[in-house]
Amino acid sequence: MFLGLAVSIRSSAHAQGDCFPGKTSHEAKTFAIYSVPLAFSPAGLPRITSGRIQLGLELAYLPNIDSVTATPTVCRPGKGPENTDLLFAAPRPRITVALGGGFALEGSWTPPVRLNHVQANLFAAALSYDTRIGRQAGLTVRLHGSTGTIKAPITCPDKALAVATSECFRGSRSDDSFKPSIVGAEALIHWGSNGGPIHPYLGAGYNHLTPRFQVNFTNAVGDVDRRKVEVNLDRITVFGGVAWATSTRWNLSAELYSAPADAVTGRVAIRVGL
Repeated sequence: MFLGLAVSIRSSAHAQGDCFPGKTSHEAKTFAIYSVPLAFSPAGLPRITSGRIQLGLELAYLPNIDSVTATPTVCRPGKGPENTDLLFAAPRPRITVALGGGFALEGSWTPPVRLNHVQANLFAAALSYDTRIGRQAGLTVRLHGSTGTIKAPITCPDKALAVATSECFRGSRSDDSFKPSIVGAEALIHWGSNGGPIHPYLGAGYNHLTPRFQVNFTNAVGDVDRRKVEVNLDRITVFGGVAWATSTRWNLSAELYSAPADAVTGRVAIRVGL
């Protein structure tokens, strides 16, 4: 029985090559949902407090992916749901440098620390311009980008290795790679007097997604699966939140951010001006 399964696994591993699913596939939908919390949104209004440099920490909720969406429709037909819900939330350190004239440069790096078998090595940057459009309101426009690599056992987690009917049976836990690539533009309007502590804001934008996924799994007979999955997507985004300047240096914020076609995430952030 095991010999027959081994032959079946070997044949399956060699039969499939790289995959390019359509924009309506479950694979594309899964990548799009992943991309919502990874987009480098404002997560507040970092320039409303004094100081030319701000350091901050953001925490973003990672939306759940239902079992139907997590089940491949093109690249691995017949396979069960992928292991998509590994963490509840993800931290992201941030830095903002005021350049003068209303311009600011934002950056972020999430270092490669393993947490629940997940290792993220992510980079993000944004350039923003802010101007007043009235006594109580301002307009900010931003260009942003995110890239990097997330490694996790998505195709063959530990529980799948013990399932006799799974292609993962008696193999090694996979260490697959997901490479998000997001570039976008957005504009937001914020309100509040110059000296007031509460600053609500609303915005909308456009994101171009080019996610790339690569399997890294060694099966029961020693074959290594390195198949790639690639798709390109475009999304409209909407978001809103509130920033609270607790003092001249400290800033707290909360934000809801959504690609309406995919998912909603929530972000909270704390910043301190230097």
